[in-house]
Amino acid sequence: MPDLHKATLLPARMKELRALRRFLEGFFARAHLPHDDCLRVNLMLEELFTNTVKHGYRGECDAPIWIGLRLTQGSVQVTYEDCAPPFNPYASLPTEFSPETTLRSRKLGGLGVLLTRKLAKSRDYAYLYGHNRIRLEFLPG
Repeated sequence: MPDLHKATLLPARMKELRALRRFLEGFFARAHLPHDDCLRVNLMLEELFTNTVKHGYRGECDAPIWIGLRLTQGSVQVTYEDCAPPFNPYASLPTEFSPETTLRSRKLGGLGVLLTRKLAKSRDYAYLYGHNRIRLEFLPG
């Protein structure tokens, strides 16, 4: 299968999580990838999206969130961008999480970072031209 690309732009509003899910489901169906993998990527992106709305933009607004997906050579590459103030969620990422840390992290936030650490093969962050950019690579299957 040739490379498959898809992108969407969503306003920073919690009701847009449905549109995000539909976007992912369409991409994964078109790429003939397992629905379970779609659910994993959806969980990661829902956490990133929610954190952007709540903490980055400090509430719902019409500010943009861009999400790009690319299937190439057996991996799904996810690009997530927003215009919120610079924030690198991986700057102080612990090397390992214990169950207790996971529970504490969930109460304080941080589940999205934990999920990307556990579910993504690779992840990186950059602040470019006024945008936070997170890139994740996910191996289906």
